Amino acid sequence: MILLTATDLVRQFDVEPVLNRATFDIRSGDRIGLVGPIGAGKTTLLRILAGLDHADSGQIQLATSADVVLLEQHPDFAAGRTLIEEAREGLATIFALQREADEIVHAMAKQDQPDELGRLHKRYDFVQHELQRLEGFHVDHRIDEVLQGLGFNKSQYDQPLATLSGGQQNRVLLARMLLRAPDLMLLDEPTNHLDIAATQWLEQFLVDSGRAMIVVSHDRYFLDRVCTRILEQHRGKLTDYPGNFSKYWQLRGERQAVAQKTFEKQQEYIEKTEEYIRKNKFGQLSKQAKDREQKLARVEVVDTIADIAGPTMSFADPTRTGDWVIDADSLTKGFVSGKPLFSNVTLQVKRGERWGILGPNGAGKTTLLRTLLGELKPDSGRVRFGTGVNVAYFDQQLSSVDPEMDAMEAVRPPDVAKYTDGQLRDHLAKFGIKGELALQQVGAMSGGERSKVALARIAALEPNVLVLDEPTNHLDLWSRDSLEQALKEFDGTLMFVSHDRYFLDRVATHVLVVEPGHWACYDGNYSDYVLFLKNRDAELKAAAERSPASSKGPASDDRRSSREPRRKRKFPYRKVEEIEAEIAATEATVAECEANLVDPAFHRDAARMKANMSLYESSKETLTKLYEHWEEAVELN
Repeated sequence: MILLTATDLVRQFDVEPVLNRATFDIRSGDRIGLVGPIGAGKTTLLRILAGLDHADSGQIQLATSADVVLLEQHPDFAAGRTLIEEAREGLATIFALQREADEIVHAMAKQDQPDELGRLHKRYDFVQHELQRLEGFHVDHRIDEVLQGLGFNKSQYDQPLATLSGGQQNRVLLARMLLRAPDLMLLDEPTNHLDIAATQWLEQFLVDSGRAMIVVSHDRYFLDRVCTRILEQHRGKLTDYPGNFSKYWQLRGERQAVAQKTFEKQQEYIEKTEEYIRKNKFGQLSKQAKDREQKLARVEVVDTIADIAGPTMSFADPTRTGDWVIDADSLTKGFVSGKPLFSNVTLQVKRGERWGILGPNGAGKTTLLRTLLGELKPDSGRVRFGTGVNVAYFDQQLSSVDPEMDAMEAVRPPDVAKYTDGQLRDHLAKFGIKGELALQQVGAMSGGERSKVALARIAALEPNVLVLDEPTNHLDLWSRDSLEQALKEFDGTLMFVSHDRYFLDRVATHVLVVEPGHWACYDGNYSDYVLFLKNRDAELKAAAERSPASSKGPASDDRRSSREPRRKRKFPYRKVEEIEAEIAATEATVAECEANLVDPAFHRDAARMKANMSLYESSKETLTKLYEHWEEAVELN
């Protein structure tokens, strides 16, 4: 089924339109990745599809009653609202139907007019059908699944939204949209503010949802796992590619090569034909020349595929350090309240190694970097630098570049005589800051431009050790590719924090995982780390199957100690199977009561009708508690 058809969309703000006769359609279940360089107009397109902006010309046809929703980027919550209240807003339609169903039941209990009773029966059947279609009988479980998948815990449910961080508020907007489950989801950078675990959960949720979606993202792993189709937006043109991001990257290169070869052959043919016409236009072969001239006039020039080139980033050849660069022994760091963010971190980074640091939000990754650099004093332990170490630090707040300066002055190294203005311009151009942009004040730049200026600054310092905190934030796909290539070619030593799994895969030679109360080092890149976990889990499972009793012993408790503490029981211990049996029996009772409510003969006996209503309401309350008991038993048994 076609949900949306866009025909000949045109939208223009400047000389070059962001949409130039763009035509495409979206079908049920399509998972489309929308890619293109920064400034291509991807957000503008999403806003037009959501009805929040308009095209200068063209047409959008939407299927009848199709629900299209754009993920908001700027939270604007009602005053005093809590996390759980905002999440439940995504299920407002279901809650309204539930209230209506209860009102109809009460109305039927009091009604003795056959015609009105028949009308109520029909409406009740419709409402029940809608609740079943919308999966409206397990809403609390759905809310828990989404909120906890996005990194919230139950202790935060009643927390006022105003007390949440900006990143948490953006996750609430995403949760509300996922719970609403519109026919077409327009997701603009949905993985912003998500750590790797939450991103992986979101990937699976979107794949399982069956909903149509357009996703704008710079997370290449995410685009690979979620998308089945890619739309590229570039210079006003939309080009459709089948498959995920990796397939798009491959097909684009192949199409570009074929188009270029075809163009060159056509140009060769045109040049030879024009030469033939010039030589023979007035001679004995003028008739043939005229014929070729007519044929040439009908030739449609083949279009090449415009290249989307990232900046040519590079770092200077570093001076040599000693064999080891950073040596940390038993580092522990915390703050005034709560447990330490990390404790007893011991590692040695050797010359030429590239260490990627990953872990959930709030685990202390940035604090660890700053402690290793000496910007923060550890609570215990020590850090030493090796011989000849010259460190340059890229912090994710970009505080290394003065927002009051223009780009050239912000990048200029302390040794001002080392770079002329021309050399500074050339240096900035390597990082994508060209022309008048090099003279623009840093504070007036976009996030991506400021990131490039900060990268250019640390490159100008010519360090032999790079320490980068989320360097790919704000960079588009092509700039990330350029940075990855530059870091792989850098002969110095590298430590970096990143949530970008693709970046971790391409750059890291070692992985340091920092989690609450736990840390561990692994050789290899992100894929090697994932493979290690998979093999370890398989070995633990096999060991548990060989010796069931041992899995309940101390080793099991040790593994549990590195996770969050188990929540206390709300209900007494019961086997899951027993609860499931009682749920089935109670659901049967509710179904029987509902059948009685729509039986005209039943309404003639007021006493039976009253008893039936009482049983119906008490069974529904019992069912709600049983669902909670079942969830607790599944988690804690």
